[in-house]
Amino acid sequence: MSSKPLVILNPHSGGGRAGAAAEELCAVLERHVGAFDVALTERPRHAVGLAEAAAIAGRPAVIAVGGDGTIHEVVNGLMLGRAAGHRPPTLGIVGQGTGGDFRKSLGLEHRLDRYCEAIASGRTRSVDVGRFAYTNDDGARAEAWFVNILSVGMGGLVDRYVARASRSLGGTVAYLGASVRALWQSEVGELACQLHRGGTVEALDLATRSLAICNGQYFGSGMHVAPMARLDDGLFDVVSMGAAPKLRFLLSSLSIYKGKHVDNPAVSVHACDRIVIELANEGIRDRFPLDVDGEPLGLLPIDVRVEPSALAVFSG
Repeated sequence: MSSKPLVILNPHSGGGRAGAAAEELCAVLERHVGAFDVALTERPRHAVGLAEAAAIAGRPAVIAVGGDGTIHEVVNGLMLGRAAGHRPPTLGIVGQGTGGDFRKSLGLEHRLDRYCEAIASGRTRSVDVGRFAYTNDDGARAEAWFVNILSVGMGGLVDRYVARASRSLGGTVAYLGASVRALWQSEVGELACQLHRGGTVEALDLATRSLAICNGQYFGSGMHVAPMARLDDGLFDVVSMGAAPKLRFLLSSLSIYKGKHVDNPAVSVHACDRIVIELANEGIRDRFPLDVDGEPLGLLPIDVRVEPSALAVFSG
């Protein structure tokens, strides 16, 4: 068993700012939490393997230093360890990326000292994690986890464009520009859904440009898509943004940053602990991709389930 926490740091987060500040950042963190080991990610998905190894080794904590994508990878590694029978280490977060959406739902202020204080306090909360089966880019079925939000439709297109965009003007600007571009490329998906809750099943057909399956409240660098969502209630809040024409959709969507879009009659919200989604209009499958914790990942169909209280997170 490894007794030290492991810091998994993505040096490319925040346009490389995390790597440039790594030495100073780790020095501040050490003053708050004591000794730890450090692993720098070297390639996409590297943090998954690092976190899984930390869970297998019995480390007490894993601290993700990076953006929502880094947190997503670390969570997947911890959940792989959990699925193999290992108790997952407590998750710590030091936000250094483009979006910062998961930490908003946790109520963590975006300041290094606040992140360090939350970890040093030892106070934790148990959060739910979503587990989902999907179709990967090679056409094979696969499984993964998410801790914040999984969306289909426009969100997946936004991810693709954000991945290619400059981050020099900040995450909100990058996401806003990508969102406008994605809207003009978007299509209305005809979704056949099965919503499960407490043993009951409801069949629901939804026409929408974007549907978000929410454990947390925020995505897209501050869009308050699910103000009603809670990280620890054992439920997803599924938000369908509707199928309005593109210009009307854009105008009505501007209220999402304040969470007021849910007052729009075209927007619908549904609570469930499992959702299965098929895409009826097959011809748009490539333009209706998945957005998983801010990362582009695969295509419909999907089968998504809540794993209640699956991880402990330092919350201050």
